[in-house]
Amino acid sequence: MKTLLTIAWRNIWRNPARSGVLLAAIVAGLWAGVVTVGIINGLMQQRIDYMIESEITHAQIHHPEFLAEGYSWLYIPDHDEIISRLENDSRVLSFTSRTITDGMLQSPVKTSGVRIRGIDADKERETTTFHENLIEGEYLDSGMSSAILIGQEMAREHSMEIGNRVVLTFEDVNNELISASFNIVGIFRSASTDYDRTNVFIRSEEFIKLLSHKPVYHEIGMMLVHEDLAGEKVADLNDHFAGIKAQTWRQLSPELSMLVELGGVMVIIITMIIMAALAFGILNTMLMALFERMREIGMLISIGMSKLRVFTTIMFESVILTLTGAAAGFLLAWITIGYLSGSGLNLEMFAEGAAQLGWDHIIYPVLTPGEYVIIIIVVVLITLISSLYPAIKGIRINPLEAAKSS
Repeated sequence: MKTLLTIAWRNIWRNPARSGVLLAAIVAGLWAGVVTVGIINGLMQQRIDYMIESEITHAQIHHPEFLAEGYSWLYIPDHDEIISRLENDSRVLSFTSRTITDGMLQSPVKTSGVRIRGIDADKERETTTFHENLIEGEYLDSGMSSAILIGQEMAREHSMEIGNRVVLTFEDVNNELISASFNIVGIFRSASTDYDRTNVFIRSEEFIKLLSHKPVYHEIGMMLVHEDLAGEKVADLNDHFAGIKAQTWRQLSPELSMLVELGGVMVIIITMIIMAALAFGILNTMLMALFERMREIGMLISIGMSKLRVFTTIMFESVILTLTGAAAGFLLAWITIGYLSGSGLNLEMFAEGAAQLGWDHIIYPVLTPGEYVIIIIVVVLITLISSLYPAIKGIRINPLEAAKSS
């Protein structure tokens, strides 16, 4: 075996220019592929983490019809009992209750449809990172009464700034139209301009007084010790309380769940596309080397070298060449991802378009050890497949015909 490996290595460098070009192509291809997978993973993971930590949380509770209808009278029954259960559950890190309904925001410039979110500033800060989106002014824990937070995009469209007043109009739990004025105390900017354009935040205690004579809450968001506990916690709540619908973040946002599922598939697809292209280079190089050595191989067969050894030698040449390039490509990719995961890849030129889609323009690539293993397996499999034809052709060489062709 050692002798065959030595022969294969020397055969590779008989033509250093040709082997060098193929090696460079493999290094560049693997580097680009692995880094691309890391960037895609980073995009997906950032989007998932941001949505969970700033808005959706690991699980939520609603009235069964609230998400579809959005009416203020579709509030959560047995709210206090549910809260008591959450407070005594070791799986729950934190939770927050929200009062939500759809309405209209009116400014001197225009009127817009909005989703009005009444929150407990302290509980929301403990549960989500939404407060970190504030770019101007103060949070809802400021001393000003009738305070409201609006998105940067809405402020721009309405030509509003800190200190201006807006009027919110909405239906209370008795289906009566209510209007109230609020003072803009802060402006936030999330990863999505659409979200900034259509959502406003006020204090839940002030909102409840306008909606009903008793406390009403339409949403409870929960952060758990671990995301994997969401399924069992949701099942537990649905079993113990009637008239509610508890859901995990995957159920609440199927598109985010799909991103998770796509992650592993994208690793395989991208690697296969790149390696399929490189496979033609490997095939071409090995066939050229084979045609140049037909007389030599024929002679080796004629003096007693087994066809298995000829087959193994040609396969070794392909595998050594590819794995050497792959190792260098992986090393460069690992260094690149390690650097970018700390500093981030700034795609500021695409910031506006990314924000429209709800993505951040600064990407932190990430690749797990399992994904590295998947890529290595794909590389080895495609290398072996692309090497089969030259190896089979090599053992079919007729020594007499090879001698004549020379």
